[in-house]
This record gives sequence, structure tokens and C-alpha cells, in this order.
Amino acid sequence: MAALPPDLRSALDEELRKYPQTRLTQSVERLSSRYRENNPASAPILSSEVDIAAYAGYRMPATYAAIHAVLAEAALRAPGFAPHTQIDVGGGTGAAIWAASDVWPSLEDSTVVEQVPGAIALGRRLAGNAAVKAVRGSTWQRGLIDPDSPAPDADLVTLSYVLGELPEPRRADVVGWLAAKAEMLVLIEPGTPAGYERIVEARDRLIELGLSLVAPCPHEGACPIPRGKDWCHFSARLPRTGLHRQLKAGTLGFEDEKFSYVVASRSAPERATGRILRHPVKRKGMVSLSLCAEAGLTETIVTKRHGADYRTARDAEWGDAWPSTQSTVD
Repeated sequence: MAALPPDLRSALDEELRKYPQTRLTQSVERLSSRYRENNPASAPILSSEVDIAAYAGYRMPATYAAIHAVLAEAALRAPGFAPHTQIDVGGGTGAAIWAASDVWPSLEDSTVVEQVPGAIALGRRLAGNAAVKAVRGSTWQRGLIDPDSPAPDADLVTLSYVLGELPEPRRADVVGWLAAKAEMLVLIEPGTPAGYERIVEARDRLIELGLSLVAPCPHEGACPIPRGKDWCHFSARLPRTGLHRQLKAGTLGFEDEKFSYVVASRSAPERATGRILRHPVKRKGMVSLSLCAEAGLTETIVTKRHGADYRTARDAEWGDAWPSTQSTVD
């Protein structure tokens, strides 16, 4: 499970203790309702300090887990990529710079661009407690997502859970703007049919711009998933602290954050041959894998007679790459 770093968790808990539990819970309920509407934002959604704190407590653990999972996969597929600079656009309270600094110790300069001053103030306070220098010394800028302004210029550019807040006609221009100077661009959206549609449209735009897909796609052909009938998404499991459970009115000690994403780069990656799109079906002596591969959507059956492949399949999880050395049995 992808837990918040201890220094971030401690700093976040300290911030949340500044507000009565009832006020935090009320803000969480209102914000949850607003985000479920899934409509473009005409004004900043976080309108008060308690809203910002509640949002950070409610969403930052899950956002961190999803971003960390995506960046870890990107690092696996691009082992030569060692970014020194990162710009996180629409970064809220900064989950992406914490995740990136954990995945890539090479990071030296992290910048968060955010339009809400209160989110910048909270994110800066949280970052001030970081053990990692790139986070502790991060730059926080107030700014809008504006394709008419200079493009973000960094080795790593990230945009998480923001495309859905933009008017649809602007999204292609925003993707092009984000990609213009980035060595690697990471886009993440909720793991919903609508979130996937935004990601697959961004994927097509990145291919048009000549970038190479790093993850999750094992090819750059048309996405084989039937539009409107299914969607490509993945899951990251994270632990819930006691305060996190209170904010979410949950009883379980964990939750699963569903997300869709695309990572593109100016350098050719070590692209996976296939990607597992569903939880593997594991029965005695057999594992069934639903795969996306260059040939399209396939079902791969791995049995005991495949030896090492079978042992690998027994440990495989939803979202994992599946290498070409594995055998397929009809």
C-alpha cells in the first residue's frame, strides 16, 4: 500500500487539528458532492481555509497513492530518465512533488503552480516539514492553466485530476501546451468512464505531437477498448489513518483509489508488451489474464505447465505489465 511519507502525514495531521471535526466533515461532504458533479469549474472549488484543509485531509492520501503508482510505472519503463526539475500544474497542496521526489531522488527543483492562494499556503507549510530537499525547497507560484502563456519548462511535468475541471474545447490546447517543453508528461484523471475519455483523447493528442507513450499503453495504435462500453483504469490501495477514516466516515483501514492515466516522453521507452486490464482470475493450476497488447484485447491463460511463467502469473496484479516471454494458451 502507498502510504503518505511520515513527515507529510505528521504535518497534515497537525494542520487538520486546527479545525473542529464537525467543520471538516461538513466541508468534505460539500466538496465530495461538488466533485461528483464532474462539471468544469467556473470558479475555484476550494473557497475557504477549512475547505482547503478538509480537501487535503480527504484527498491528498489517495492522490499521492495514485500519482506514486503512475510515476513508479513510468520509472520502470524509462529507467534512463532521471529528472532534475518538475513542474506540477494545478498542483493543489502538492501531492505530486512528494510522490515524484520519492520515485526519483534525482529531483533537485520542484515547482507547484496553483490558482488558489490558500492551497499554496497550506502546501508550502506541508512542504516545509519535508525531509527531502527538493520538496522542502520547492517553489510555489500562483497561476492559471493558460495555453497562451509560456509553456511549463521542466524535465517532468505533471497534471493530476485537473482536465475534468477544464472546458472540453480547451483540453487539446492545454495538453499541447503542457507537452511543449516537457521531457516527460504525466496526466492522471479519475478512473471513471468520463476520466478515461479525457485520458484517451489526451493520448491521441500526444501521439499527434510526436511523443512516445511510456505507460500504460503497450502500443501507439488506436485504443482497442470499445468507447462507451468499457474503460481503461487502474487502482492503488492506500491505508487510512484514524483521522482519514473520520473524514470519510469509513470503517475500513484502507481504500482503493481508481485512476486513468497516460505518460508520454520525448525518448522511446522500454514499453511493456502487454498490460493487465483486470484483476487476474486465479484458480488451482491456472491464471487467466485480460490483456491489452499491440494485437488488441486478448485473454491469456497460464497454467502450471508453463513453469516460471505460471509462478509469475500467480503473483501478477491488475495494472502490471505482462512480458512477451509469457506463453498464451487458447
